[in-house]
Amino acid sequence: MDNDCAFEDDTSDVEYDEKADPDILQFVQSLSRCTVATTFGLSFEFENLMFQPKKCSKPILSGVTGEIKSGTLWGVMGASGAGKSTFINVLMGSQSHTYGITKVTGSPGAISKYKKIIGYVPQDDVVLPELTIQSHVDILLKCLDLFHVKDSLVGSTAAPVVSGGERKRVSIGIELAAAPMALFLDEPTSGLDSTSASSIIMILKALSRLGITVVTIIHQPRHEIFEALDSILLLGKGQALYSGSQEDVQPYFEQCGFTFPKYHGNRADVIMDIIAGHGSIYKTSGETSVSSLTEYWNNRQANLKKVQSSPVEAAALHKTVQMRGAPWHRQMYFCLCRSLLQQYHRKSSFYFEISVAALTGLLIGLAEVSEDGINFRGIFQHPYELLSSSTDFASIPEMSLLVGLSVGLTASSPGVKIFGGEKLIYLREASSGHNRFAYYIGKVLSTFPRMLLANFHFTVFFILLATPKISWGAAFIANLLYFYCIYGLASYVSMITRREDGPLIATMASLVVGIISGVSPTLRVVTGWHVV
Repeated sequence: MDNDCAFEDDTSDVEYDEKADPDILQFVQSLSRCTVATTFGLSFEFENLMFQPKKCSKPILSGVTGEIKSGTLWGVMGASGAGKSTFINVLMGSQSHTYGITKVTGSPGAISKYKKIIGYVPQDDVVLPELTIQSHVDILLKCLDLFHVKDSLVGSTAAPVVSGGERKRVSIGIELAAAPMALFLDEPTSGLDSTSASSIIMILKALSRLGITVVTIIHQPRHEIFEALDSILLLGKGQALYSGSQEDVQPYFEQCGFTFPKYHGNRADVIMDIIAGHGSIYKTSGETSVSSLTEYWNNRQANLKKVQSSPVEAAALHKTVQMRGAPWHRQMYFCLCRSLLQQYHRKSSFYFEISVAALTGLLIGLAEVSEDGINFRGIFQHPYELLSSSTDFASIPEMSLLVGLSVGLTASSPGVKIFGGEKLIYLREASSGHNRFAYYIGKVLSTFPRMLLANFHFTVFFILLATPKISWGAAFIANLLYFYCIYGLASYVSMITRREDGPLIATMASLVVGIISGVSPTLRVVTGWHVV
């Protein structure tokens, strides 16, 4: 299928001309209408950022100072463990025990206050695998080169449906759909081939040229990716080694005594070697350690005159933040519709749950069918006591215990899926300013159809075979309430346990709740244990 986005798949040179792409231009123009400010992108300033957890004797990040200009593609580079992701989290206000000064468009304050107008794309693609690409980002398909796979399920990393590059574009598109004025990305090219990585960066480059401020972590970039960056921050052992224009980074290190080989096609590789502490091969004499590079940069920073910035459109920016976000009841409705759509794409799981409920009701009914519905035998009233048969006061409580255990085993595992598989989705949306209560209510309401149908099949088979002395309606309501309780218990378990352990722990929890329901052992017996 033809695509309006100008991509070239040549691995040697990938270029992206945003002026030739009317889709991206039209998209950014629509984003600009979502803001009150006259300037679309955000600028950021940070001074002496530091992060030191309570139990650490040394800070993980310290003394990082710099500036991110509006409408630029700003990269963060460093060796593994240099503190790149930590820096992004500290800058965005996602970490506690942090210190330093941050400004947004010249106004002092935490960047987390502006989370409604700032998008964040994590390193792992946090998307809903049961939804199609079109369900995730409907208006960005052409811009992100996803139109040809718009009806494909996203899939998970364990069971992929689309390629890694396409999953990454979906993840980026989810944030762009919220009309952000700035976009932060944690290694968007990680795990991608060179062509896919370049296409991602060129999309980000086009967005930055049209006004969106893009901040991204880059690890071991190829030549085209490095050249696309406007400015970079180089980190080493949690400290800044350089912050400024990408074009000036080579002259800076040459001033430090390093030589860039002419035969080396990618100067980013040379820079990565230097900031990792392996720059001795590019310097004949002198220190090449990370600590010496840090000291040299700090001395250079001290000699530079700081340019005082003035707040730009602070009131308009604050008004834009207040305007963003739908009312909580609309967010709840969207969460409900999305969850129902997920269940629609997981029809096999839904049918299996209903079948298990029906089979459980059938088996419990068969276990009680020999009683012919006579589950209670008492003593006749005076004067007919002598005509009474043997009493049976235990059958009804035991049948209730059996039903409770069966419902617990039937509903515990499905209940784990409500929240257990979407922890990262929840955290991503909550960090973007979505209403947590709306998300919770929407997910809970979406489980009602499953509970109603599962309980219906369970109750029908049980009533038909066991024929207890209770109306069908009363049994249906009683069982439904217990289904709801077990779903709630399983949901709670899924929130505090690992995803792999959730179903087993929820099943055990439902057994414990069923056994201590008061039938056997009774409350009097349990009280004698002096445990409760």
